[in-house]
Amino acid sequence: MIRIGSTVRVMTGVIALLVMAPPSAPAQEKNQAALVKKQAAAPAQGLKRTAAVAVVDKKPHRLILQVNSNEPAMMNLALNNATNVMQYYKDLGENVAIDIVTFGPGLHMLRDDTSPVKARIKAISESNPSISFQACANTRDNMSRTESKDIPLISEAKIVKSGVVRVMELQEQGWTYVKP
Repeated sequence: MIRIGSTVRVMTGVIALLVMAPPSAPAQEKNQAALVKKQAAAPAQGLKRTAAVAVVDKKPHRLILQVNSNEPAMMNLALNNATNVMQYYKDLGENVAIDIVTFGPGLHMLRDDTSPVKARIKAISESNPSISFQACANTRDNMSRTESKDIPLISEAKIVKSGVVRVMELQEQGWTYVKP
């Protein structure tokens, strides 16, 4: 009796393993081939419905460009990136929001008295309102103390408490981060 009980338990274990084991590679390939055939045979209406869902599920395009260097080439590269991305999505008929966040030595980009690109920023702001320029208040305060004067910013600049925190918060909201 004990021997039969042991045999039954062993057989039950073997059956459970067979049931729970993943399908073999040939069986998986067969299932995948059947799925591909099923999708190919789907009516056009079903495909349109899938495409419509894809458009609805698309995330908005949002880009952060960080500038923390007082090099005109770096500033121009950030502006080139911004205008190229803006044009790309404009050509597709899609919207994009772009924040150029400056801090540290990069604040010179938005300083009225030292910016080598202020005329270009003015032109970009007038033609692309979806591109915004953010200036770090911490950096501005530190520059004011160091230079013993108020630091004037261009009119297109919006002040944020901390440039680094602004970048972090936007990333936490799903924005794409690029440092040119």
